[in-house]
Amino acid sequence: MYSEAVSNHCVLSLPSKGPNAGRLLTTSVLTDVVRSMGSSWEADWALAGSSAYRMQYREPDSAPFSLGWITYLSRRIGTVPPLPAPVRIEPVGDKGTLIILTPERFTVTNPEHIALARRVRELLALAGLIRSAAS
Repeated sequence: MYSEAVSNHCVLSLPSKGPNAGRLLTTSVLTDVVRSMGSSWEADWALAGSSAYRMQYREPDSAPFSLGWITYLSRRIGTVPPLPAPVRIEPVGDKGTLIILTPERFTVTNPEHIALARRVRELLALAGLIRSAAS
C-alpha cells in the first residue's frame, strides 16, 4: 500500500522459541523470505529481525525504515553503500538490495551484533537512507 499515513513496508514476526524456531531462524531461510517479501509486494523496505533489538534501539517515528538481521531496501529508497564485514549485500534483481548483518543468528545479547548493527545504521544514515540518531 502506498499512503502518506502508512509506510510501504513488510515486517516478519517469527517464533523465537519452540520446535520451529531453530528451523526458521537461519540466515538462508530468512534471506529467501525477506527477498520474496520485498520483491513480491514491491515494498520500500522489509525485514526479519529481533523484536528485542527494535524495542531496545527504537527508531524515530520519522525514520523511513528499521534495521533488522536481514533488511530489504527498495532502489526507491536509495543505493546501499559498502558495509563492513561480515555484512553481506545482495541485489534483488533490479528492485532493491538485501543487507544481511551476520551469517549467524542475530541476538541482542551479543555485543558484537549490537555494535555491528549500530555501525551499519550510522553508515546508512551517512548515505542518506535513514535519519541519523541525532535528527
